[in-house]
Amino acid sequence: MVFSGRYSARVERLGGDASEVWAVHERASALLAAGEEVYLLSVGDPDLPTLPSTIDHAIESLREGRTHYAPGAGELHLREEIAGIEERSAHRPCNPDDVIIFPGATNAIYSVMSCLLDAGDEVIVAEPMYIGYRGIFAAIGAKVVPVALDVSNGFRLSLESFSAAITDRTRVVFINTPGNPAGNMIPAEQLQALADLCLKRNIWLVSDEVYSMITFEERHVSLRTAAEQLENVVVIDGLSKSHAMTGWRLGWVVTHQNLVEHLLQFSSSTVFGCCQFVQDAAAYALQNDEDYMAEVRSKYKKRRDFVCDRIASIPRIDCSVPKAGMFVMLDVRGLNTDGMRFAEDLLEEQRVSVLPGEGFGNSTRDYVRLSLAQPLPYLEESMDRIERFVNLRSVDAGDASQVD
Repeated sequence: MVFSGRYSARVERLGGDASEVWAVHERASALLAAGEEVYLLSVGDPDLPTLPSTIDHAIESLREGRTHYAPGAGELHLREEIAGIEERSAHRPCNPDDVIIFPGATNAIYSVMSCLLDAGDEVIVAEPMYIGYRGIFAAIGAKVVPVALDVSNGFRLSLESFSAAITDRTRVVFINTPGNPAGNMIPAEQLQALADLCLKRNIWLVSDEVYSMITFEERHVSLRTAAEQLENVVVIDGLSKSHAMTGWRLGWVVTHQNLVEHLLQFSSSTVFGCCQFVQDAAAYALQNDEDYMAEVRSKYKKRRDFVCDRIASIPRIDCSVPKAGMFVMLDVRGLNTDGMRFAEDLLEEQRVSVLPGEGFGNSTRDYVRLSLAQPLPYLEESMDRIERFVNLRSVDAGDASQVD
């Protein structure tokens, strides 16, 4: 007899509808594993090393026996460090009890949304949105109401569009600043106005700020800094991207203590705390990262400038220069194709893997996302191959003048 047990509707929804988008990356990974030369620009796992002294601190913590249950809300010394950072940046009080630690920002987002949304509730989300959000919202059963950013104007937010999208079913407005995939940053005055709007309409305003420490020409402004009142404000951050600690799984939420209590109840029944030695290392990293973060920002800025300059030199493709983060959105409309076809053909013909833009929403279906999480020589070869691919497309279109 063959067992044919069913799976819950929730776990089926959790997978979302991004399988086609990730198919390009999965094929590229399979080709790479088979020994082919493939250039992966489709994921945002930093190539930079974790700060060596942070690793040493974690090892020391392990040797000291920091391998037991941690407090559900997180180790006090880590929450104090995060609260201190928030207090200094926002110039307003932040208590360690306003902070709760999670095993990664993704888990933090899922936990927050599980505490704020019921099935059928509406969540307004800025689009393009990080590809992982959709599975989370689908698993909860929430209805996603995307509000497109102005893709032709540096992915700028329109407060009027957000206001028009609010209904009596709206429970959460969800933003991402600096943004993934576009590297856009929401200005302080817009954050303040959006916070005021949500407070008046009795709506939670949640901000994913995991790229807050990787900014270039201007400093990040947090929602907690910009908002006049904080009762409905939730900020999510972490160390995965900024400190090259993706595998360490350490994120956090800063919000009103009433919500922290609910989040603690939720996390106590799901993850039951984070590793003590990882939290020790995280606190150390935050205390000793000034020089390290300056170097990280410098490297990503050099990579961004190189990639954007190369794109600007290639006819028929374009990009908006990101203000932050580790990605560039490549506009392929000039090739009379969409992002999915571009990504599939680029992998087949030039063995470069990029992520189709439709995974981030309909507004970027004619884009692909390029990751900057690779060293400059790797990016140079990748851009050479992309240029060759585009030039061949120009020849096929009868524009032979585009070929050197």
